[in-house]
Amino acid sequence: MLLTTVLVIAAASLSAQDLDAAVRARAANTPGTLSVYAKNLDTGAVYSLRGDAKVRTASTIKLPIMVECFKAVADGRVRWDTVLPLKEADVVSGSGVLFEFTPNAPIYLRDAMHLMIVVSDNTATNLILDKLTANAVNKTMESLGIMDTKSLRKVRGDGTQLKAPTGWSDAGLKEENKQYGLGVSTPRDMVRLLELLEQGKVVSPAASRDMIEVLKRQQLRDGIARRTGDMPVASKTGALDRLRSDVGILYTPKGRIAIAITVDGLDKTDYSPDNQGLILIADVAQLVAVGLAKQ
Repeated sequence: MLLTTVLVIAAASLSAQDLDAAVRARAANTPGTLSVYAKNLDTGAVYSLRGDAKVRTASTIKLPIMVECFKAVADGRVRWDTVLPLKEADVVSGSGVLFEFTPNAPIYLRDAMHLMIVVSDNTATNLILDKLTANAVNKTMESLGIMDTKSLRKVRGDGTQLKAPTGWSDAGLKEENKQYGLGVSTPRDMVRLLELLEQGKVVSPAASRDMIEVLKRQQLRDGIARRTGDMPVASKTGALDRLRSDVGILYTPKGRIAIAITVDGLDKTDYSPDNQGLILIADVAQLVAVGLAKQ
């Protein structure tokens, strides 16, 4: 059943206690650790299960990197038509399409940003980090009060680590952060960033609107957007070996639900759309949307 239909039928029937019980029961059927934070941006209602736990971000760290792109343009440090040369040595595997491009092709910053979010392009992400730096991403997050979210290093694409210090941020060089890979965050941090975007408080109202629109065009929709039909969803997914994550805003008839979900410690590596972590994310997103629905 599509989420819109579920909301219309059941929005008034799930108490906070029932929601927590339902989420925990559903999580018990999937191996791994579930971390969730969600907020109805219209009512302020919140749900949290390990919402302040630090988690591996996988590609959801590309959301803060996108914010830094808009900040750098607004500050005059770069322009959207700044060229990021695509050298053969820069191409990495994994998600995206730039590995299909001709080496030395000129890539504009705006195009790299779109590819990084819309198809989660790893090479585009690295081109941006080479230009703007992960340290700058982290400084911008701190300026927004997003304190536990750090871009730690560039993307290898094949799951291995880059040799430090090349491609690492200062935070990434700290021993306690190396376990997180590309980035570290908490579900609460990611929801707060989404909330600030919806409020028009990230860089500028116009930039915030533009970033939301880019997130709405994100093409990997097997997690929180799995059962939403034509409902608008602004989101960014992440995938690593035995981890799946998704952060985004569900624009439901019963309120705008900002949600961040991470499932780590799955019992097998599976990159199919029916990965058990993705199914869990979809189920939990549906439960939370119902539980936090505007009465």
